[in-house]
Amino acid sequence: NPEKKINVIYNFIDLDEYKRNPCNKIRQSIAPNGEKILIHVSNFRPVKRVQDTIRILAEVIKTVPAKLLLVGDGPERSDAEKLSRELGVSENVKFLGKQHALVDLLSAADIFLLPSQSESFGLSALEAMSCGTPVVASNIGGIPEVVIHGESGYVAEFGDVERMAKYVISLLISEKKWANFSANSRRIAEEKFDCNIIIPKYEKLYSSLIEM
Repeated sequence: NPEKKINVIYNFIDLDEYKRNPCNKIRQSIAPNGEKILIHVSNFRPVKRVQDTIRILAEVIKTVPAKLLLVGDGPERSDAEKLSRELGVSENVKFLGKQHALVDLLSAADIFLLPSQSESFGLSALEAMSCGTPVVASNIGGIPEVVIHGESGYVAEFGDVERMAKYVISLLISEKKWANFSANSRRIAEEKFDCNIIIPKYEKLYSSLIEM
């Protein structure tokens, strides 16, 4: 018997909510000297590998002046704060805790970092992409289905901080490349993950199950 084809229905996003906004005041307050801005959003559990974002920053700032925004809270925060001090980058790392104005922070950022060890889908990456923020992430779980390597961002083996840092630098040093990746990020969110496309698929599935 031929194998039955499985149709995957993706997660979705509200494109009207998650869109890039002009955030010059936020950028100016975070990076007053024009530094590039990296961002990571999570619950700071070990699988999120928050410390890797700090290691990536430490490599990046050898070439490009940058700041790292860490949004969220959880068990790894104190270790992350300690590592930032040990690597001498604490002045470049801002721990913002839980934030409600996430869209503005994503819009102000240049790169979203998601170096997770485990990630079923990568909704936070999709939120960043919808805001036109390219993503550099691990190639774990469903992340490569969201982040198209070489198009809307880059993926690497989890734990490969050096490669992720090189990907970040390659985007930060070329305005043209960054602009292309930013536009691609928003386009992919629109084409593949728009709630107006995905929600009807869920409704159709639920209806078919009810009729069985």
